[in-house]
Amino acid sequence: MILWRLLPLAPDLAPSSPGGALWFPRELQGTGRHDNPDRYGCLYLSESSMSAVAEALVPFRGTGELSQRMLVRANLPLTLAQIDCADDERLIDLDDPEVLTRTRLRPSEVATKARAVTQLYAARIFNTHPAAVGLRWWSTLEASLTNFTLYDRAGPILRLIDVEPLTLEHSATREAADLLGLTITRRP
Repeated sequence: MILWRLLPLAPDLAPSSPGGALWFPRELQGTGRHDNPDRYGCLYLSESSMSAVAEALVPFRGTGELSQRMLVRANLPLTLAQIDCADDERLIDLDDPEVLTRTRLRPSEVATKARAVTQLYAARIFNTHPAAVGLRWWSTLEASLTNFTLYDRAGPILRLIDVEPLTLEHSATREAADLLGLTITRRP
């Protein structure tokens, strides 16, 4: 299964080294949807490159024009990483009604922006499903977009395929901008 991650990436950085595309930034986590750094590190990925970009650009929704400076974090260019996850059978699919029933979750708990709720169920699933490598869930931006949270136990089944710098001209950027109501104006 091919997944996409958007991250600020220094050039020539080894994939699993700190800051790399396959590095689980446990020590930097705590405020994200499924973060529980006392138990695990996690990566947030998407099924499509557009969704990965849209999730990162959502703070700019409705602000007008998307600029190149919005594609930079921590003085590093945002980069799309294409990652192969070799074992999707061990993902807990929170878009499956039977899984929601078995895990005692309601759709409103999966989709909420309340981090106390989402972090709690992510930790519970991590503890009660020791073979699970992560969660599959729908985006709160658009329910047809699929996102993934991979626990650090997924590390051995991940392989970096490619990385590419994100530009204003990239199709994923243009599609994400359209979804978020941002305009991209070509400069001469």
